[in-house]
Amino acid sequence: MIKLADEEDIHTVHQLMLEAFEEYRNLDVPSSALNETVSSIVQSIKSGSEQAIVCMVDDVPVGSARFKLDDHSLYFSRVSVSPQARGKGVAKSMLVWLETFAKENNKTEMVCKVRMSLPRNMSLYQSLGYGLTKEEIHANPDGFPVKTATMKKRI
Repeated sequence: MIKLADEEDIHTVHQLMLEAFEEYRNLDVPSSALNETVSSIVQSIKSGSEQAIVCMVDDVPVGSARFKLDDHSLYFSRVSVSPQARGKGVAKSMLVWLETFAKENNKTEMVCKVRMSLPRNMSLYQSLGYGLTKEEIHANPDGFPVKTATMKKRI
């Protein structure tokens, strides 16, 4: 089951993100996700600048993602699947749910940014019809340069 996260789910969203992004701690530039706090996520959700979803299997939280809507698109980030649930279609299910949500909200495009040093993540998005539209180096929230790809899908 996938649902929009409410305030009570924010700790779960945060915990899933930390578990999922732990593998990126030892990259040359560790993921800034590891420095995010429950408070920062609560603030983003309360302010309306972003929303989140939680994926449950047998009443156990196994995945989450965050997203924001703009005029024409849904931009998603922090797709997080607990290590124990990987390889079972959780990420794909969440992305399909987000696409449906985007269509219901009259959006025509899905957008994400992904580190180019993570080909497995890029392959996941490509397998779902996302195309590479831009490559760039930008500073992450911690100020470190990261080579990223913008990927988009028309829906």
